[in-house]
Amino acid sequence: MTKPKALLLAGFTLWPIVYMFLFMAVIFSQVFTGMGTHPTGDGMPLAFKIIFPLHFLTMLEIFALIAIYIWHIFKTDVISQDKKALWAVVIFLGNMVAMPVYWYLYIWKYADEASR
Repeated sequence: MTKPKALLLAGFTLWPIVYMFLFMAVIFSQVFTGMGTHPTGDGMPLAFKIIFPLHFLTMLEIFALIAIYIWHIFKTDVISQDKKALWAVVIFLGNMVAMPVYWYLYIWKYADEASR
């Protein structure tokens, strides 16, 4: 994989982690700023109208990333055969934590060699 593609994949890989903190900040801000106020009946707050579609798209992105990483695991020759199934399980079960680790160990470190 070339360096630009590896960096693009890194951006997509880091987005769920960034989004998790963004989501928690929005939820906590809604809880703390909404306490003591009565609903006006005009529907959902604007933050929720933005965050829920973003939440859905992030979930779809995580599923796509899982598929991409598992495909990469079984396509590459960098990982030994006896570790491929283990990495697939680790990516599937610990995706947000495992994907950045896998990206650094098996994609970024070998991105230079692919471009040569």
